[in-house]
Amino acid sequence: MLFQRAERLNGIELSEIVQISEAAARLRADGRDIVALSTGEPDLPTPPHVVEAAHAAAQDGKTKYPPTAGIPDLRTEIARQARVEMAQVIVSTGAKQVIANAMLASLNPGDEVIMPAPYWTSYSDIVRMAGGTPIVLPCPMEQGFKLLPEQLEAAITPRTRWLMLNTPSNPSGAIYTKDEIASLATVLAQHPHVWVLADEIYQRLSFVPFTSVAEAAPELVGRMLVVNGVAKAWSMTGWRIGWGIGPAELIKAMAAVQGQVTSGACSISQWASLAAITCDPKLLEERRDLFAQRRDLVVAGLNAVPGLRCDAPDGAFYAFPSCAELLADHGGPFKNDADFCGWVLEEAGVALVPGRSFGLPGHFRLSFAYAQDTIAAGLERLKSAVERKL
Repeated sequence: MLFQRAERLNGIELSEIVQISEAAARLRADGRDIVALSTGEPDLPTPPHVVEAAHAAAQDGKTKYPPTAGIPDLRTEIARQARVEMAQVIVSTGAKQVIANAMLASLNPGDEVIMPAPYWTSYSDIVRMAGGTPIVLPCPMEQGFKLLPEQLEAAITPRTRWLMLNTPSNPSGAIYTKDEIASLATVLAQHPHVWVLADEIYQRLSFVPFTSVAEAAPELVGRMLVVNGVAKAWSMTGWRIGWGIGPAELIKAMAAVQGQVTSGACSISQWASLAAITCDPKLLEERRDLFAQRRDLVVAGLNAVPGLRCDAPDGAFYAFPSCAELLADHGGPFKNDADFCGWVLEEAGVALVPGRSFGLPGHFRLSFAYAQDTIAAGLERLKSAVERKL
């Protein structure tokens, strides 16, 4: 009997980011010199004291099944820093699982989730897998890649269940100001059935003042889930630890989902994460300053390429430049952003991710989570290739 794919997976495939990374790897295996600027994985090592904490935990025998919602020590510290109760915290196998847990725990078929675009690629697929309907609201460069209150108001229906707000944003690096969050909260105050998922995984990689959604809109915390983790700021992508902070009844429902999927996150990784989030803040400041230097290099390099336009991101380690002037709609040589990125990979040996993957075509994402010489080489290749094409 042939395998029958579940209907819930209709339209859901391996993410384009992963597909591009795999294509780059195949070209590299064939002997091509490829500069990959496509993935959001810092080149910096996990801090030594974090590795030492993991080793000590393993040596101490902390290798048994952990509690489903996370070890008490880590949950207590997350709760202390967020000024909430431990019952309002769940630790999961990465921030992605936190989001999936929340959607599976709260969505019924046909429920709607508002997603400002550009958005992280997994948002829409997670919503669809949970039976929900993504409602994508384009937020162009001209409005700073950020959602406007009037857009939000117009999109809310009786079926709206969540607003997903990613700040700092992947892929644009946009950060919502306190006043901008407050303006959105004014709209949401009129629609008490709409919850807010605030994805703040890049919080500690902010180049401008950052205000948490919970801090800017305290009146919404009773229907808010804040998502965070150690992957990006501490270079712990492979340790797979993220967490959610929200109302206890939501956290309890999410734990029920998690208990039937993975149970508790890796015990050793949880002890390592505790060491990470209690470290000297100077470590993160130094890393943030390094990424700020790379950001400036990237923005200057992209704006030197004919047909590209790039605003400086406020946070994270991505640039999301416009390539619209190079596309056929504007008389350019490329059909769309995916065509452009495919050509750059083949012609220049530089891996980029098209904007369509993030719900906003006409752009592409370049990650500067790489060493400076790698970034400089990629920018030079990109500039030379485009100049030859034009």
